[in-house]
Amino acid sequence: MIYDPARANPLYGNPLLSRDDLGRAVLDLFKPLLPYFSQGGARVRLSATGAHYDRAAADLEGFARPLWGIVPLAAGGHDFPYWDLYRRGLANGADPSHPEYWGEISDRDQRQVELAAVGFALAMVPEHIWDPLTDGQKKAVAAYLLSAYDKEFIDNNWKFFRVLIGLGLTRVGMSFDRSKTEQYLDEAEAFRLGEGWYRDGPVKRVDHYIPFAMHFYALIYSVLAKADVRRGDAYRGRARIFAQDIRHWFGPDGAALAFGRSQTYRFAAGGFWGALAFADVEAMPWAEIKGYYMRHIRWWSTLPIADRDGVLSIGYGYPNLLMSESYNSPGSPYWALKFFLPLALPADHPFWLAEEAPAPSFADPVPLKEPGMVAMHTPGNIVVLASGQQHDKMRGAYEKYSKFTYSTRYAFNIEADDRNFAAASFDGMLGLSDDGVHFRMRETLEQALIAGDKLYSRWKPWGDVTVETWLVPASPWHIRIHRIVTPRALKTTEGGFAIEKADFNADIAEQGEGFAVWRGQTDTSAIIDLSPAFRRGGHSMSPIANTNLVHAKTLLPQLRGEIVAGTTLLAAAVIALPNAEMDPAFLSFAPDCPDVTELERLFRATGEVVPGFDLAGAK
Repeated sequence: MIYDPARANPLYGNPLLSRDDLGRAVLDLFKPLLPYFSQGGARVRLSATGAHYDRAAADLEGFARPLWGIVPLAAGGHDFPYWDLYRRGLANGADPSHPEYWGEISDRDQRQVELAAVGFALAMVPEHIWDPLTDGQKKAVAAYLLSAYDKEFIDNNWKFFRVLIGLGLTRVGMSFDRSKTEQYLDEAEAFRLGEGWYRDGPVKRVDHYIPFAMHFYALIYSVLAKADVRRGDAYRGRARIFAQDIRHWFGPDGAALAFGRSQTYRFAAGGFWGALAFADVEAMPWAEIKGYYMRHIRWWSTLPIADRDGVLSIGYGYPNLLMSESYNSPGSPYWALKFFLPLALPADHPFWLAEEAPAPSFADPVPLKEPGMVAMHTPGNIVVLASGQQHDKMRGAYEKYSKFTYSTRYAFNIEADDRNFAAASFDGMLGLSDDGVHFRMRETLEQALIAGDKLYSRWKPWGDVTVETWLVPASPWHIRIHRIVTPRALKTTEGGFAIEKADFNADIAEQGEGFAVWRGQTDTSAIIDLSPAFRRGGHSMSPIANTNLVHAKTLLPQLRGEIVAGTTLLAAAVIALPNAEMDPAFLSFAPDCPDVTELERLFRATGEVVPGFDLAGAK
């Protein structure tokens, strides 16, 4: 049989239009896991790949993460026929005398992450997973959860895992030191940035962990901890404000902005919209919320995101270990099931009764001050200009956080070889090399500013080289300006957007002095040099396969040139659009380069430090 990538997805063929469709989706996503449950039910091992934590914790991850979808499914009245398997697994995994015991729990242990799903299950559906246990089994499970609860958690979104474990213990009548819950809820307030935004811990980083973790867990808490009216009201209020911004991270086709770490969690990104419904937060009309929510899962339903047996792969648009994190075990992708939280709501909730509404369009660029971004709504896409953030201790961190642009339609590439300057993509980036082999990009920042809808950053690829970058929207184009001060000559490459590559060399490349264009089968991507002193050469290249998050094979226009020692100003105009939306004469309408002196004057007068970059400014 021929491999059909469309069928490498348990969601394939599901219209995903109704509550019942989503209930079916949970079961379709879960059933491929059944052959991989251990005999005692506690361990789920899906492949031989590993994470930085031990196998027992990874096997617990495979067991626990599906509960994020199973629990709301059952809470909403749908049948889940495998509760006996989960009860058996829970009892055995928590039993130190059983061969499938999950292991002792230490501070900052991956087991704490996964036991939050168990706490959520106990809090929501104890009749399925707790009540039928024997007294001895209940004692062992409670002791195991208490052991996790009492340890220290990482100083970021993990603080909510103690909270969720505590909610489960409370629901089943266990006594414990609830002051530790209060402590973590208070400490999480230090992550606030304003306008509903948080950072994910004491770091210069704002990513999808804000919607699918910080807000997601806070909204669950607001529902399950009804007595805590003060915090519940605050969490709902922040989510209502945050929704007005985060909608600009979702394209008109439902795709989320590929940005930051943990992209393998896939449709967890849409969990925020479901959490609004779960907490009854009508941040915008229910029809709009439902539209964002349902379009998102439908976008994922057509991509080859699973292996041939239907098990979700590590990857994004297709199986791809290159983009994974050191903490991604084979069970990690099942955090995607957080998406299904609103299944806990009754069928007559206004969210389910609403007819989907399309996303509103925004003609003008939208500044997102807290994360240091500017969103441009272009046909079929949202392009986000980014001042740059920092997470320099993971593979691909610079690509995930520090590119100049991100896109809901084109995603981004991860560099495959940092010792092959000539083959590097540099999509949305400026690559620099002093030896023609190794290369540097924007990594950590010295400064990140926003002034209206324009961005500025200062960064040092080497200790003796300084780059200042200005990003200016000119929809559907955007303009990048770089002032480079270097004591030696440097080779430079700057890339546009990566688009899908067709087979049989069916795409058309154009390149010359100062420009490069790819006319693909579905999209066109171009970059034009606006540098005042000289013109870089255009280069239409095909990046190394399996580097883009969405498409295994891509095309990319670049500008290449060598700069001399001293100060050099580089500038470029960049565009990518679906072919149906691209004017055939678009090259004639490229924007002019803004005056750098005027930009400097603007930032001196109105520039503000990006809150996500300013650790001292957290609220």
